[in-house]
Amino acid sequence: MVIRAATSSKEINSGGKIDTAEKLTADRIENAVRDVLTSTQFIDIHTHLYPPAFGKIGLWGIDELLTYHYLEAEFFRHSDVAPERYWSLPKRDQADAIWRTLFVQNTPISEASRGIIAVLQAFGLSTDSTDLTEARAFFADQSLDTHIKKVLQMAGLSTVVMTNDPLDPDEMQVWMNGVQNDAQFQPVLRLDRILCEGSDPWPQLISQGYNVDRRASPVCIKEIRRFLSDWQRRMRPVYMAISLPDTFQFPEDSAQSRLLREAVLPSCREFDLPLSLMIGVRRQVNPRIRLAGDAVGRADLRSLERLCRDFPENRFLVSVLSRENQHELCVYARKFSNLMPFGCWWFLNNPSIVEEITRERIEMLGTSFIPQHSDARVLEQVIYKWTNTRRTLAPILAQSYHLACEDGRSITRQEIERDVQRLFRSNFEKWTRQ
Repeated sequence: MVIRAATSSKEINSGGKIDTAEKLTADRIENAVRDVLTSTQFIDIHTHLYPPAFGKIGLWGIDELLTYHYLEAEFFRHSDVAPERYWSLPKRDQADAIWRTLFVQNTPISEASRGIIAVLQAFGLSTDSTDLTEARAFFADQSLDTHIKKVLQMAGLSTVVMTNDPLDPDEMQVWMNGVQNDAQFQPVLRLDRILCEGSDPWPQLISQGYNVDRRASPVCIKEIRRFLSDWQRRMRPVYMAISLPDTFQFPEDSAQSRLLREAVLPSCREFDLPLSLMIGVRRQVNPRIRLAGDAVGRADLRSLERLCRDFPENRFLVSVLSRENQHELCVYARKFSNLMPFGCWWFLNNPSIVEEITRERIEMLGTSFIPQHSDARVLEQVIYKWTNTRRTLAPILAQSYHLACEDGRSITRQEIERDVQRLFRSNFEKWTRQ
């Protein structure tokens, strides 16, 4: 149970001085931090979640939760079932196999498996059943619209930011049909199929009426800018985004590099949109296990340095996948005010690593970063992911305030509220001009 710290409705006075009558004693700081984290509605700035209008693209329910690729990777470690055999099973049978292996035959103590337990507990469902009968009946009984609202409320979220691929045939059709805006879901224009080496976006682009070629000729550059303009008008995204490999280099003599420099970056400036770069993925090191087969590599962030330096009018949201790149990212953020570090992505989203990275960022950047995003692919994941974030960040923030107190600076609840708002709302709102 959260114990609420005493507070007052007074604000910091107009002279910029803190009203010392509101300062918190050392023993009340952590309770105040936990209370503020609990009561603040966060913005989840990067997810793979969608409103009901997107149909089967939006994943939810127990079978989707259990067949999440984190759990599939664990399943293959604990089971002698060959991947090829697993992929031939219906999703329901895949979920049964994972439940039996990871939750009945083994104790669910990994981060991903504990997340399932936390979701079941949040809905009042059995966490130690030998089968999924009760959980399946519960989710089958939910109205998706109502369920989404309830889940976001349970997670303490006002808004989630989607990942929208205009070259995905299923999603493209939704947008072409004129999907109505849902205030809880903000769109993002994802560019992986256009900018990633090895992709082949040209047939889809041509089918949409754009005169493009594989050489990124001047005509192609112009047509890509027209494509981005059309989709910006159609989606109204809050940023553009791309996931990049650890081998990413900029500039280089490639079509993708020219498209980034001459089409994407100018379009971002034209529409006043940040570009999100998620750097460090090594795709399909083990293709037998599909999405679970991606890995991580340390990137050369001098490419990021060149982007920030050579394009000062562009704003960059940046997350790096390798733990070894985190300190370098913080250093670059101190040098370039057009760089906003965000999140602890994918393999970094474990409490021990989140704690290390967040402490480092606070020590180097104060509150001028965005600590976390969920990267949720299944709706109910936001419940445990944001519970974990609040639980992990509370002692980190509290210790930072304790150190400030020991050094002679009093701390007020209003300052804590301001800082949490910055970290989980206003930094993103400012970066995306909302």
